[in-house]
Amino acid sequence: MISASNVTYRVGKKALFEDVNIKFTEGNCYGLIGANGAGKSTFLKILSGELETTKGDIIVTPGQRISVLEQDHFKYDSMVVLDAVIMGNEHLYEVMQEKDAIYEKPDFSDEDGIRAAELEAEFADMNGWEAEADAESLLNGLGIPTELHRELMGDLNGSQKVKVLLARALFGNPDILLLDEPTNHLDLDAIEWLEEFLIDFDNTVIVVSHDRYFLNKVCTQTADIDYGKITLYAGNYDFWYESSQLLIQQQKEANKKKEEKIKELQEFISRFSANASKSKQATSRKRALEKIELDDIKPSSRKYPYVDFRPDREIGNEVLTVENLTKYHDGKVILDNLTFTLRREDKVALIGANEQAITMLFSILSGQVEPDSGTYKWGVTTSQAYFPKDYTTEFDNDYTITEWLSGYSPVKDVTYVRGFLGRMLFPGEDGVKKVRILSGGEKVRCLLSKMMISGANILMFDEPTNHLDMESITALNNGLIKFPGVILFSCHDHQFVETTANRIMEIRMDGTMIDKITTYDEYLANNADARKNFVYTANHEDDDN
Repeated sequence: MISASNVTYRVGKKALFEDVNIKFTEGNCYGLIGANGAGKSTFLKILSGELETTKGDIIVTPGQRISVLEQDHFKYDSMVVLDAVIMGNEHLYEVMQEKDAIYEKPDFSDEDGIRAAELEAEFADMNGWEAEADAESLLNGLGIPTELHRELMGDLNGSQKVKVLLARALFGNPDILLLDEPTNHLDLDAIEWLEEFLIDFDNTVIVVSHDRYFLNKVCTQTADIDYGKITLYAGNYDFWYESSQLLIQQQKEANKKKEEKIKELQEFISRFSANASKSKQATSRKRALEKIELDDIKPSSRKYPYVDFRPDREIGNEVLTVENLTKYHDGKVILDNLTFTLRREDKVALIGANEQAITMLFSILSGQVEPDSGTYKWGVTTSQAYFPKDYTTEFDNDYTITEWLSGYSPVKDVTYVRGFLGRMLFPGEDGVKKVRILSGGEKVRCLLSKMMISGANILMFDEPTNHLDMESITALNNGLIKFPGVILFSCHDHQFVETTANRIMEIRMDGTMIDKITTYDEYLANNADARKNFVYTANHEDDDN
């Protein structure tokens, strides 16, 4: 068990948390949620001991081991993969190192023999003889093949390092497991494996994630950071959302009834306070009025942007025709003879481990890159707006936000432009901020403003949810569900794909494509074997894509 007692944490004069009291118990998986900047990662660091509280205490059951998912992907580059995982249980690793060092001595003394026997007993108590097999099982489950287990961490690509660090956090059955965005950079099979691992895990888990589907699948409790407090809800993310919205609605309705009662009492007092025959009743109502207190409904730190894509014109029957489209990169085919036609009602999710190929297809269809062979043709009634995965050059200038968006607006009126920015949580004073200094999430919201103001009836998104908080992901998700035009998108958010797409195109590692008119969940259920094959191939790629 781990708990916070009267914990306050200040950054300068600002209190990120104030007098937090919360207890995390064994056998539960807690989803730690809150708006960007609410302090989710900071609270995990406080629990782990990496940060000290300004006031209050973190209390851990004596003898229990805390394991943390580390974020530095280069920290263990000089270590062998298997050792990096086993080192997740630091004490076990130290015993192994000392024991091995004793046995390697050329002059083995009696004292060495006594110490070795002590270490062997301790090693056995910690299930040390199963350590290597356990570490290999974790690595294999996350998609790191056996032939990489004895390679150096520095020789792995970025996504493989993430998996090793996750295996390191999970190793050795920790009593308390702290995971900050564990699904980032994981492929679908690895996420599914992690979900099952956490569902079966008997100890305490506290996890931060922007993946709503993941939180719904694994969490038994939800800890919500808002108003500088942390409130515990029984149930997963969806249960929290419904409960919190219901609570706010109930508070508003209760206040409305109280306000009506206040108005009624005030009117009576005003009419009859000077009337001798009614003075006692007026006095009684004054006392009743003094006792009525409205509930204090604090403004939430959560802010939901208003995402609303409105096409300027309706799409005709001819949308997009692609014939025998092929593209090579560094002498290797990444798109191989693709042929398909889009319909006016299509909302297409591009999926698969071959992310480089997906991005290349977007680049071709948006007119940024020419195919090596084959053709594509947009219908005459279509207009396209594109969200690229890499948008660095978009903001490599000294424009203010208002100036930047005005450059894409068909209407140059500043008030019109600022209306779109306001919907995306940029108030008037933010309009003068330079786009160069914006955060990742702010840049994404700017790009969404650009796409909304375009009036396009074809929307293309290459991983738009990266850098967005859960509120913005939810708003974008809802905006695309109600969009009347055609959508092509790639996204790692399971719920986002399942609720938006009615057609799935999977680009495989050989550059070919599977095209099905179906939902995401149905596709996964019907193509499980094929999916395992292409994910395994993807894990053997040398690049970081």
